[in-house]
Amino acid sequence: MTAVPYRWRWIGLLAVLAAALMNLLDSNVVSIAAPTIRNDLGGSYADLQWLTAGYTLAMAVGLLTGGRLGDMFGRKRMLLIGAVGFTVASVACALAPSEGVLITARIAQGLVGAVMVPQGFGLIRDIFPPQDVGKAFGVFGPTIGMATILGPIVAGLLIRLDGWRLIFLINVPLGLAAIAVGIRFLPAVAPAARNSRLDLTGTVLAGAAMFLLVYPLVEGRQLGWPGWSLGLLGCSVPAFGVFAVYQLSRERAGKSPLVALRVFAKRSYSSGVVFVLVFFGAVAGISLSIGLLLQIGLGYTPAHASVIAATWAIGAFLGTGISAGLAPKLGRNVLHTGLTVMVAGLAGVYLVLSHAHAVLSGWALAGPLLAYGAGMGMIFLPLYDIIIADVEDHEVGSAAGVLEAVQQLGGSLGVAVLGTIFFSLMDSGAAAHRASSLHAADVTTLVTIAITVAAFALGFLLPRKPRPAAQLPTDPVPAETALV
Repeated sequence: MTAVPYRWRWIGLLAVLAAALMNLLDSNVVSIAAPTIRNDLGGSYADLQWLTAGYTLAMAVGLLTGGRLGDMFGRKRMLLIGAVGFTVASVACALAPSEGVLITARIAQGLVGAVMVPQGFGLIRDIFPPQDVGKAFGVFGPTIGMATILGPIVAGLLIRLDGWRLIFLINVPLGLAAIAVGIRFLPAVAPAARNSRLDLTGTVLAGAAMFLLVYPLVEGRQLGWPGWSLGLLGCSVPAFGVFAVYQLSRERAGKSPLVALRVFAKRSYSSGVVFVLVFFGAVAGISLSIGLLLQIGLGYTPAHASVIAATWAIGAFLGTGISAGLAPKLGRNVLHTGLTVMVAGLAGVYLVLSHAHAVLSGWALAGPLLAYGAGMGMIFLPLYDIIIADVEDHEVGSAAGVLEAVQQLGGSLGVAVLGTIFFSLMDSGAAAHRASSLHAADVTTLVTIAITVAAFALGFLLPRKPRPAAQLPTDPVPAETALV
């Protein structure tokens, strides 16, 4: 006898969409608002980098356990807890009296977001029968895509309307909607791993290693690269080693590790992890640099900058649609196609910047950014399916979770490294400010081209074909967190 589908499944989907939109908007709008925030609250350029890097670093650490919390305590419960936390943290961001308080609230957003975001895809599979899962994801994809396009524009308009604080308050109605709909219309499905235990020690070790890697990269430049900053950076390597040894010891003791390190024995997967780190680092870093150029360097208003930035998002939306049809036929070749288009777009950006001198129309960047976004979008959809193609079925969930955390870590590193290069080359003197900003963006673009070419080379180490749809994990990695 066929089970009767859950009655309120389509209304319950709205709670999942609202939660995802909160994370997506919060990831996208801050790059537009960051210069305005700094002008209002003060702070250093490193503080500006932390507005993005703090959020993504906290989410990277939290994602290592976020999905597991849903397995242990129920996905509905953890989605609601995450939504409440995210809403409260958003209000704290909006009311922040100083840059330090705002960065702290952003870190809190990242942590609770890591609890909220992983539950959505599992909930869809919990409440929808197999024949409707594809339809549910069919609604999810275009909604996220349109939010990606409109996010920068909405941010610019809100800032123009009443300052930067509104970009965080917009999360309040979304959060309340997710909570109200979730309480009433999401079913309480029994936890899949009620008796499991979290690897809190592993989480602390992983978080410490990531912090030791990112913190000195962000802070070192403005302090003149003191010895302690280089020492912390060097300590990150043995810190990751300690984490790996601890995870192996848990496996040998028969305990559930935070990260199943055995999947790294597969060259295709370990290469994929490096690919994700490099690719998303390039995307996050160049996104910040272009936003800084438009507003800090060229003096554009947030509204003007947001419209130009929207061309990037439109390209990503179009590229995702293109890859949906090509990926099953081309396999990893679609990644190389996307990377080629990205390099072409970056080359266009470089040519525009290098010939601009002290005069530049932002609209001259619109075409190259559209192309760059299209290439980027071609990679989002098939990337994780390709990387996990050779992973054993029972390891897919853990492998996908690691990729999601590495994606966020890559974003933090991209902001830290490329942001540091940008600020190192930008002259703080008003007279030379515009020209030096163009030069800084010029060099940053060249570095991004080199990083993207490195990703192209890594692509040859990935599996040729994506994992069949029937073998995908219960909680696939969401691509909506990619645009930071």
